[in-house]
Amino acid sequence: MREIYFDNSATTRVSERVMELVVRTMREDYGNPSAKHSMGVRAERYVREAAERIARTLKVSAKEILFTSGGTESDNMALIGCALANQRAGRHIITTAIEHPAVYEPLLFLEGLGFEVTVLPVDERGHISPAQLKEALREDTILVSVMYVNNEIGAVEPVQELAGLVHERKPAALFHVDAIQGYGKYRIYPKRLGIDLLSVSGHKLHAPKGVGFLYIDSRVKIRPLLYGGGQQGGLRSGTINVPGIAGLGEAAVEAYEDFDEKIAHMRALKDRITDAMLALPGVSVNSGRGEEGAPHIVSISVEDVRAEVLLHALEERGIYVSSGSACSSNHPGISGTLKGIGLRDKLLDATIRVSLCDTNTAEEADAFAEAMAELVPTLSRFTRR
Repeated sequence: MREIYFDNSATTRVSERVMELVVRTMREDYGNPSAKHSMGVRAERYVREAAERIARTLKVSAKEILFTSGGTESDNMALIGCALANQRAGRHIITTAIEHPAVYEPLLFLEGLGFEVTVLPVDERGHISPAQLKEALREDTILVSVMYVNNEIGAVEPVQELAGLVHERKPAALFHVDAIQGYGKYRIYPKRLGIDLLSVSGHKLHAPKGVGFLYIDSRVKIRPLLYGGGQQGGLRSGTINVPGIAGLGEAAVEAYEDFDEKIAHMRALKDRITDAMLALPGVSVNSGRGEEGAPHIVSISVEDVRAEVLLHALEERGIYVSSGSACSSNHPGISGTLKGIGLRDKLLDATIRVSLCDTNTAEEADAFAEAMAELVPTLSRFTRR
């Protein structure tokens, strides 16, 4: 049976180029980058070159790239590190109702320390209102955190407008963006957009799991979460993950090669799937079409069919999708994003996510559509009984 992998927002397959580089750093250039001998120097060169390669994609300085274990650590570092470093200026933080748990949970931790968090609602398309953000800003606001692309429905937030509003109204406040689903799908230039901190995870763009980075503008005051040997300028102690970082640098370069063609290809697949789903009775799509929303995410709700049942029925045909977000738990609760956009209660547990990469094909999209056309009527009849 041929496998069709449509769960790329959960994780991606490591690319051949990335894999070759990772293996080289594990078998040949395996020194500790903190060591003073030539093996250490060679290892450190991989880390420096990866920072430079990533920085070029963002048009920032390599010194503003902090390597982490992935998106969760990057978000935690941005939120907790900045809140603790800037709390004398205020203890108010703003975020949105559709953020990933890697943002929500650190904010709950900060609330326990006495910080106050304002959560902004979203409209039916998953967008926050600039007017509501403007109203929520206060004299003691020190940090605003907004995701670039929502991981469940692909909603794209007006980041530049929001950042501009924050910096105009409260110049000292910091603007953090979780770009874990956006980096590699959009050209993101933090200094042009007004982004002070940007979180990225490697395994969403064909790099290994367990590596990511946090862009930190050189003017940002931030405290480390990890203490020890003082690696990475003292901001993140611990022996540096050279294979993962080298792979991430390669994946970043690869993501932006033939970029327009890759994005156009994914958008065409997204529209192909969306149109096929809208032709099925009882099926709705929450992720928009064409230029609306991210190019790689299709959120599909099916009347009278539980998401988990549909997911496993597709799996039996070799098609892999996710129910809600696969990033938080194997058994996620009801999605805050789907509730946030006002999805009807009966669809909250009846929504799957198809997420694409540039190597997916039209034939795979058609095979998925055919499987859905066969499964949905059968499963819905079974459910109604």
